Amino acid sequence: MTKISELINKIHNSNANWTDYSKILKLEKNELYPFFNIAQKIKNDNFGNILKIYIPGRKFPSISITGNQCELNCDHCNKKFLNGMKSIISNQDLKKYLLDHYQNGGIGALISGGSLLDGSVPLFNFLDTIKEVKAKTNLIFNIHTGLLKEKTAKKLAEAKVDVISFDINVDSEVIHNIYHLDKNINDYKDAINFLKEYKLNIIPHVCFGLYYGKLHKELESLKFIKETIGAPSLIVLIALIAPKNNKLLFNIPNPYEIAKIITLTRIIFPKTEISLGCMRPRGRVRGEIERYAIKAGITRIEIPLRQTYNWILKKYPKIDIKFYSACCSIPREYEDKIVVDQLDLKRYLR
Repeated sequence: MTKISELINKIHNSNANWTDYSKILKLEKNELYPFFNIAQKIKNDNFGNILKIYIPGRKFPSISITGNQCELNCDHCNKKFLNGMKSIISNQDLKKYLLDHYQNGGIGALISGGSLLDGSVPLFNFLDTIKEVKAKTNLIFNIHTGLLKEKTAKKLAEAKVDVISFDINVDSEVIHNIYHLDKNINDYKDAINFLKEYKLNIIPHVCFGLYYGKLHKELESLKFIKETIGAPSLIVLIALIAPKNNKLLFNIPNPYEIAKIITLTRIIFPKTEISLGCMRPRGRVRGEIERYAIKAGITRIEIPLRQTYNWILKKYPKIDIKFYSACCSIPREYEDKIVVDQLDLKRYLR
């Protein structure tokens, strides 16, 4: 029996371990296809022949409570992602914007921002406002926290926020040299434990290629999720957009290498929804990543290319595609509230 056949049998019989999983990362081109079949079966057995497409549009904006300011200046970002968010830096303006947003048919918002030197997003002083708005509306709040403290976790719970988007990275070289953080894996464990203590809904995010565009310890991040969170309702997978004009050389992540991690995520977390989030490279590789992700058994994707959408219809003619006007981290129980805005859908399909 070949080594690949032995590995397939172990996965089928649920006998695979982390050493076995690491072998998938070493597969050559085309050797991954039997594992795509396993991933598809796992996905269909647990979720059916379905794919959810998320189009945040006007109804689910992204808000930065720090404007375009961030103390870390991470090498992979250098604040550029903050520029694409709506800047609201005062409680008064945040309250007015969110209440107006609700009155105009808004569904919810992502609340995020730049980080402080300790890796946290400075949310604490905004949480009374979010609590007040939450009490007056049924807006859905997805909060990006960073490495929060216990007092912030407690206040997030009191505000009854719906989702905590938490970036998982256990690669010390990325933490120190890319993020410029004086932190370690224990700090990530502490933050997760604070969120768990207050029973917040943690949606872990894993970014491929933060190590200069190469895969490097993403499997360890999946293991960390398994050991600290268990089986979350959803995992969001994203990929580095290689920065330009950076003194460090970042490669564009390899779509085939990304496919291996997505496949492993499906195998390791069979009953967890998996989403391909909005952050992924532009250009030709974007479509490759999207197609591989579909083959590897994701259940959600945010704003796929139209070419990818057409490919899905041709490749999987019986698939049940559903559209939603929200970011892809929203819990399943809110799906009735986030039905797609027809204007957003028309813009996407035109």
